[in-house]
Amino acid sequence: MRKPQYDAGQNIRREVLGAAHVANADAATTPLDAPFQQLITEAAWGTVWASDQISRRERSMLTLALLAALGNFDEIPMHIRATANTGATPQDIAETFQHVAIYAGVPRANHALKLAKKTYAEMAAEKEATDSRAGDSHDAP
Repeated sequence: MRKPQYDAGQNIRREVLGAAHVANADAATTPLDAPFQQLITEAAWGTVWASDQISRRERSMLTLALLAALGNFDEIPMHIRATANTGATPQDIAETFQHVAIYAGVPRANHALKLAKKTYAEMAAEKEATDSRAGDSHDAP
């Protein structure tokens, strides 16, 4: 039986990371990692991210700071993409990584900024391509 935190976690994951990301993660789940996926869905998303004590914008900034400070760089692009849904702006993230530079080290902040710039550029290109396709469909007879 699933816990209420699991269902809440899945909903919050969809809201923050996007339905496509969650669908892809769910489809890639195997018996080996199913318990881990349940753990992070319930604990991270269904409990921590579900709390209304701080905003999703603030939580997004904290998450990115912690990922960078601890050198968990693989997760940074995913959480940069999530800022489109959490309200954290590129300026917020730049400030966040400045804190990382002072309190956790310049090399980690520098690498996190490089990943953020690359991810924001990809997001802009994807938006431009989507907007271009949408414009093309309006031009069709």
